[in-house]
Amino acid sequence: MVKLYRNLCEAVTQVLYSVFTENKYADRVIEKVLKQNPRWGARDRRFIAETSYDIVRWYRLLGYLSDTPDDYWRLMGTWFLLNKHANLPPWIEFQDLESKVILEKYESVKHIRKISESIPDWLDELAEKELGEKWNREIQALNEEAKVVLRVNTLKTTREDLQTELNENEIFTEVLRDYPDALILQQRQNIFINELFKEGHFEVQDAGSQLIAPFLNVEPGQRVIDACAGGGGKTLHLAALMQNKGRIIALDTEEWKLDELKKRARRAGASNLIETRVIESSKTIKRLENSADRLLLDVPCSGLGVLKRNPDAKWKLTPEAIDKVKELQQKILNDYLIMLKPGGLVVYSTCSILPSENEKQVEKILDERKELQLLKQKMIYPSQGFDGFYMALMKKN
Repeated sequence: MVKLYRNLCEAVTQVLYSVFTENKYADRVIEKVLKQNPRWGARDRRFIAETSYDIVRWYRLLGYLSDTPDDYWRLMGTWFLLNKHANLPPWIEFQDLESKVILEKYESVKHIRKISESIPDWLDELAEKELGEKWNREIQALNEEAKVVLRVNTLKTTREDLQTELNENEIFTEVLRDYPDALILQQRQNIFINELFKEGHFEVQDAGSQLIAPFLNVEPGQRVIDACAGGGGKTLHLAALMQNKGRIIALDTEEWKLDELKKRARRAGASNLIETRVIESSKTIKRLENSADRLLLDVPCSGLGVLKRNPDAKWKLTPEAIDKVKELQQKILNDYLIMLKPGGLVVYSTCSILPSENEKQVEKILDERKELQLLKQKMIYPSQGFDGFYMALMKKN
């Protein structure tokens, strides 16, 4: 029998209020709520995190079924009736919510994709225009819960050794074929408190994301620039692939992200290899002219490939924001190529599934810059089981 506890439900409605009324990011809000209540056990914490994410994910559908998208208690009651098929507690917030009515209503909208898959009208139209038939399959996949994938830090351990050590800690994982450094957690849990994480034996990094650094064909001893490094997940993967030999310059416009990267690099045992620089102006880029053997441009994007783990992004995104980000992608492609040596390789990558952010952007730059040659490109779709990513490998002749 599934039972709802009032204090946990209050926490969930608090999260929903912060996400939808105050326009805050779900992951940060959930983290804050859990931090404020350290007495909750693992099961309670999992209930709050998973329920909050699930209601955020299905917000439009639940709002339609409950008739009240702004009443977070009713959204939660509707979610419960739809998913748990059990009776609601007799709380005043849930009065008038009837399972039969909700299930009948659900049946009537099952075939209206924008409601049944819970997405804004504009996004449904845009994605269908760009992806055609594929969009049906991809939006279904994007509404599934993301798996937790670890990337083994090969500077400190091997996949086999890490799996054995995690087993001993009663953290059970599965090996992922075709992803040499990946392990999937069998059950979601907070692995950041584990000693093996604190000692830098692994990072949390989606399987799709783990294909980008190897796509750049780095070799030990090279000089590599990661030009949109952010928190540094791919930077650290590059360091491992280079066996800690050579130089990686990690650039970003946000200093706080590079501070986080420095911390992670120390933990991973890669801080000697990685140098961080804040992009303060075009001079930062100019100073690095013709200096990189390899250049990674993991550019800002709509993030539509990672809605599994960031379901609130679909409510915060706008068509104008996507247009703006496409302009930024072209600007980065045009301005940053100056850092690559002739004969060097560059990877352009996004976590979007829209061709207008991916292949179309590459076609445009190849048109404008005749010295560039496309060697290969790859699209990983969410329907393949993980996040969606695009990557293109080009050579500067």
